[in-house]
Amino acid sequence: MAERESTQTVDIDGTPSGAGRDVVVLRLPAAGAYLSVLRTATASLASRLDFTIDDIEDLRIAVDEACAMLLVQAVPGADLECRFELTADAIQVDVSVLTLDGQEPSRDTFAWTVLTALAGEVDSSRDADDRVTLSLHKRRADLTGPGQP
Repeated sequence: MAERESTQTVDIDGTPSGAGRDVVVLRLPAAGAYLSVLRTATASLASRLDFTIDDIEDLRIAVDEACAMLLVQAVPGADLECRFELTADAIQVDVSVLTLDGQEPSRDTFAWTVLTALAGEVDSSRDADDRVTLSLHKRRADLTGPGQP
């Protein structure tokens, strides 16, 4: 099931800032067979933000790795939820699943290091129902840097 919401951000004085954001939520069975759907959606959404091909591939791999980290502890029959928030120059991806023990992934593992290298900013959280969320935040590369027109 996919949900989409479009929202408008508001400045501190209450006036619309003009910088809208798109939110796309995909809910799939928590099984490895469905990860190709998330990889495809990730690539498509990142391409809408004009990410480079390398950044798109990095983000696809990061989302795949985040899902793999969560699936090993998912409650049988649970749904994996992936929430994409697109802004002008970044994408926030929150992957979450109801887990057996509520254990957040360790931050001192090779897998966490890979996630950080691929996605930029990475965080994890757990709610009271033992739903664990991995959050990835990737910014679009500055295409107007030195040597660029």
